[in-house]
Amino acid sequence: MTNNNRRNFLKKACTAGGCFCGFSFFSAQKLQAESDNDAEEAQKKLMQEWISTLMLSLDEQTDEKLSRLIMKKCARVHYDQLKMDDILQDYVGNPKKFIQFLKDSWNWKVIFDEQEQIILADENKNYCVCPMVDHTKGVKSSVLCYCSEGFAELMFAKVAGHPVEARVISSIHRGDDRCQYQIKLS
Repeated sequence: MTNNNRRNFLKKACTAGGCFCGFSFFSAQKLQAESDNDAEEAQKKLMQEWISTLMLSLDEQTDEKLSRLIMKKCARVHYDQLKMDDILQDYVGNPKKFIQFLKDSWNWKVIFDEQEQIILADENKNYCVCPMVDHTKGVKSSVLCYCSEGFAELMFAKVAGHPVEARVISSIHRGDDRCQYQIKLS
Protein backbone atom coordinates (compact mmCIF):
# COMPACT_ATOMS: atom_id res chain seq x y z
CA MET A 1 0.00 0.00 0.00
CA THR A 2 1.45 3.39 -0.95
CA ASN A 3 1.76 6.20 1.59
CA ASN A 4 -0.99 8.15 -0.13
CA ASN A 5 -3.41 5.20 -0.05
CA ARG A 6 -2.50 4.46 3.59
CA ARG A 7 -3.24 8.08 4.58
CA ASN A 8 -6.59 7.98 2.78
CA PHE A 9 -7.46 4.68 4.43
CA LEU A 10 -6.56 5.97 7.93
CA LYS A 11 -8.36 9.23 7.31
CA LYS A 12 -11.55 7.44 6.22
CA ALA A 13 -11.31 4.88 9.03
CA CYS A 14 -10.85 7.51 11.71
CA THR A 15 -13.60 9.68 10.35
CA ALA A 16 -15.96 6.71 10.38
CA GLY A 17 -14.83 5.72 13.88
CA GLY A 18 -13.21 2.54 12.61
CA CYS A 19 -9.84 3.12 14.25
CA PHE A 20 -9.18 2.75 17.94
CA CYS A 21 -6.82 5.65 18.31
CA GLY A 22 -7.57 8.74 20.39
CA PHE A 23 -8.94 10.65 17.42
CA SER A 24 -12.11 8.57 17.26
CA PHE A 25 -12.56 9.16 20.99
CA PHE A 26 -12.29 12.94 20.47
CA SER A 27 -14.65 12.77 17.53
CA ALA A 28 -17.19 10.88 19.64
CA GLN A 29 -16.79 13.42 22.46
CA LYS A 30 -17.44 16.27 20.03
CA LEU A 31 -20.58 14.58 18.71
CA GLN A 32 -21.78 13.94 22.29
CA ALA A 33 -21.14 17.59 23.24
CA GLU A 34 -23.11 18.78 20.21
CA SER A 35 -25.94 16.43 21.16
CA ASP A 36 -25.86 17.69 24.78
CA ASN A 37 -25.97 21.31 23.57
CA ASP A 38 -28.98 20.53 21.36
CA ALA A 39 -30.73 18.84 24.29
CA GLU A 40 -29.98 21.77 26.60
CA GLU A 41 -31.27 24.24 24.01
CA ALA A 42 -34.44 22.19 23.54
CA GLN A 43 -34.94 22.08 27.33
CA LYS A 44 -34.46 25.85 27.58
CA LYS A 45 -36.98 26.43 24.77
CA LEU A 46 -39.49 24.13 26.50
CA MET A 47 -39.16 26.02 29.79
CA GLN A 48 -39.40 29.41 28.10
CA GLU A 49 -42.49 28.46 26.12
CA TRP A 50 -44.13 26.90 29.17
CA ILE A 51 -43.44 30.00 31.25
CA SER A 52 -44.57 32.32 28.45
CA THR A 53 -47.86 30.44 28.19
CA LEU A 54 -48.31 30.58 31.97
CA MET A 55 -47.69 34.33 32.03
CA LEU A 56 -50.08 35.01 29.17
CA SER A 57 -52.69 32.91 30.99
CA LEU A 58 -52.12 34.91 34.19
CA ASP A 59 -52.56 38.08 32.15
CA GLU A 60 -55.88 36.82 30.77
CA GLN A 61 -57.32 34.91 33.73
CA THR A 62 -56.35 36.83 36.88
CA ASP A 63 -56.60 40.34 38.20
CA GLU A 64 -53.58 42.57 38.73
CA LYS A 65 -53.43 42.01 42.50
CA LEU A 66 -53.28 38.21 42.21
CA SER A 67 -50.84 38.27 39.28
CA ARG A 68 -48.54 40.62 41.19
CA LEU A 69 -48.61 38.39 44.29
CA ILE A 70 -47.83 35.22 42.32
CA MET A 71 -45.05 36.71 40.20
CA LYS A 72 -43.35 38.53 43.09
CA LYS A 73 -43.03 35.19 44.86
CA CYS A 74 -41.43 33.73 41.72
CA ALA A 75 -38.71 36.40 41.90
CA ARG A 76 -37.24 34.61 44.93
CA VAL A 77 -36.24 31.61 42.79
CA HIS A 78 -34.09 33.69 40.42
CA TYR A 79 -32.75 35.80 43.28
CA ASP A 80 -31.61 32.69 45.17
CA GLN A 81 -30.25 31.00 42.04
CA LEU A 82 -27.99 34.02 41.45
CA LYS A 83 -26.93 33.96 45.13
CA MET A 84 -27.85 37.62 45.41
CA ASP A 85 -27.58 37.68 49.22
CA ASP A 86 -23.87 36.88 48.81
CA ILE A 87 -23.42 39.48 46.07
CA LEU A 88 -25.20 42.16 48.12
CA GLN A 89 -23.44 41.46 51.40
CA ASP A 90 -20.88 44.25 50.85
CA TYR A 91 -23.68 46.79 50.30
CA VAL A 92 -25.89 46.08 53.33
CA GLY A 93 -26.59 49.37 55.09
CA ASN A 94 -25.00 51.40 52.30
CA PRO A 95 -27.49 52.15 49.51
CA LYS A 96 -25.19 54.73 47.94
CA LYS A 97 -22.47 52.12 47.48
CA PHE A 98 -25.02 49.71 46.01
CA ILE A 99 -26.29 52.37 43.62
CA GLN A 100 -22.72 52.94 42.45
CA PHE A 101 -22.41 49.19 41.87
CA LEU A 102 -25.58 49.24 39.74
CA LYS A 103 -24.19 52.12 37.70
CA ASP A 104 -20.71 50.66 37.26
CA SER A 105 -21.46 46.96 36.89
CA TRP A 106 -24.95 46.81 35.40
CA ASN A 107 -24.86 50.14 33.54
CA TRP A 108 -28.06 51.30 35.25
CA LYS A 109 -29.01 54.95 35.54
CA VAL A 110 -30.06 55.64 39.12
CA ILE A 111 -31.34 58.72 40.93
CA PHE A 112 -31.56 58.62 44.73
CA ASP A 113 -33.67 61.19 46.55
CA GLU A 114 -32.19 60.76 50.02
CA GLN A 115 -34.68 63.07 51.70
CA GLU A 116 -37.72 61.19 50.34
CA GLN A 117 -35.87 57.82 50.43
CA ILE A 118 -36.98 57.09 46.86
CA ILE A 119 -34.80 55.54 44.18
CA LEU A 120 -35.56 55.77 40.47
CA ALA A 121 -33.68 53.02 38.67
CA ASP A 122 -33.44 52.69 34.89
CA GLU A 123 -32.01 49.43 33.53
CA ASN A 124 -30.72 51.48 30.58
CA LYS A 125 -31.40 48.77 27.99
CA ASN A 126 -33.83 48.67 25.10
CA TYR A 127 -34.79 45.03 25.73
CA CYS A 128 -36.15 42.94 28.59
CA VAL A 129 -33.29 41.24 30.44
CA CYS A 130 -35.38 38.42 31.90
CA PRO A 131 -33.97 34.97 31.02
CA MET A 132 -37.33 33.29 31.56
CA VAL A 133 -38.98 34.08 28.23
CA ASP A 134 -37.98 33.50 24.64
CA HIS A 135 -37.64 37.07 23.44
CA THR A 136 -37.41 35.97 19.81
CA LYS A 137 -41.07 34.89 19.98
CA GLY A 138 -42.16 38.39 20.90
CA VAL A 139 -44.12 37.39 24.00
CA LYS A 140 -45.18 40.62 25.66
CA SER A 141 -46.68 39.86 29.04
CA SER A 142 -46.85 42.69 31.53
CA VAL A 143 -47.24 40.07 34.28
CA LEU A 144 -43.50 39.44 33.96
CA CYS A 145 -42.89 42.93 35.33
CA TYR A 146 -44.27 41.89 38.72
CA CYS A 147 -41.42 39.41 38.99
CA SER A 148 -39.00 42.28 38.32
CA GLU A 149 -40.69 44.27 41.07
CA GLY A 150 -40.18 41.36 43.43
CA PHE A 151 -36.53 41.01 42.44
CA ALA A 152 -35.92 44.74 42.99
CA GLU A 153 -37.68 44.55 46.36
CA LEU A 154 -35.51 41.62 47.44
CA MET A 155 -32.30 43.41 46.39
CA PHE A 156 -33.06 46.76 47.94
CA ALA A 157 -34.57 45.21 51.10
CA LYS A 158 -31.33 43.28 51.62
CA VAL A 159 -29.31 46.50 51.19
CA ALA A 160 -31.68 48.60 53.33
CA GLY A 161 -32.06 45.97 56.03
CA HIS A 162 -35.87 46.21 56.02
CA PRO A 163 -38.79 45.67 53.62
CA VAL A 164 -39.11 48.12 50.74
CA GLU A 165 -41.68 48.68 48.00
CA ALA A 166 -40.74 48.53 44.32
CA ARG A 167 -42.93 49.34 41.33
CA VAL A 168 -42.18 49.07 37.65
CA ILE A 169 -42.96 52.50 36.24
CA SER A 170 -41.81 51.82 32.68
CA SER A 171 -41.51 48.49 30.87
CA ILE A 172 -40.57 47.03 27.52
CA HIS A 173 -43.48 44.59 27.92
CA ARG A 174 -45.87 47.47 28.45
CA GLY A 175 -44.76 49.25 25.29
CA ASP A 176 -42.15 51.59 26.78
CA ASP A 177 -38.61 51.93 25.47
CA ARG A 178 -36.92 50.68 28.67
CA CYS A 179 -37.57 49.19 32.11
CA GLN A 180 -37.56 51.54 35.08
CA TYR A 181 -38.40 51.10 38.75
CA GLN A 182 -39.36 53.26 41.67
CA ILE A 183 -38.13 51.90 44.98
CA LYS A 184 -39.41 53.37 48.25
CA LEU A 185 -36.90 52.64 50.99
CA SER A 186 -39.00 53.98 53.86
